[in-house]
Amino acid sequence: MESGKRNREDMEVQTTHRKPRVLLAASGSVAAIKFGNLCHCFTEWAEVRAVVSKSSLPFLDRLSLPREVTLYTDDDEWSSWNKIGDPVLHIELRRWPDVLVIAPLSANTLGKIAGGLCDNLLTCIIRAWDYSKPLFVAPAMNTLMWNNPFTERHLLTLDELGATLIPPIKKRLACGDYGNGAMAEPSFIYSTVRLFWESQAHQQSGGTS
Repeated sequence: MESGKRNREDMEVQTTHRKPRVLLAASGSVAAIKFGNLCHCFTEWAEVRAVVSKSSLPFLDRLSLPREVTLYTDDDEWSSWNKIGDPVLHIELRRWPDVLVIAPLSANTLGKIAGGLCDNLLTCIIRAWDYSKPLFVAPAMNTLMWNNPFTERHLLTLDELGATLIPPIKKRLACGDYGNGAMAEPSFIYSTVRLFWESQAHQQSGGTS
């Protein structure tokens, strides 16, 4: 608890005179087609870097990303590492942000996180994450996958870790089914994270205006 308090105090000092640093991440869901839009939403307010899993790449339009956002993929994990002492990318990307947002979070990556697996860049970042810092997840999956008992168990594990759920919404899904499971809209994800951040900053400043 004391360590977490120190980390929050350090965060308050570090972020007083700069924009928040937000690491946006996408896993393998059709909803990754909205990832460029999500990045644009956040760059108006924060410094942004992006991490995407290999399985998200078929849905991702790299040209839709803001030019100022650096994109990291699994291929980057060890590409610049040559010897002991060189920076390890998933550790550097764990240290850099103030907030981690996974949108979309697929059923597969949800299961990996809940099980402690770390077989790609994104899940290695999460396994090394400092849970005194905010982590938001916006799931996206088929309705039956969302209603599967495993999903509830996995979400409970994330909740115990301190992650904040941005629930999916009900609509016509990419597969043609109608039901709950579509990722929340990028603008809603952005506003949720920003309101949380500004509320925390207000509390840390003593609630003075």
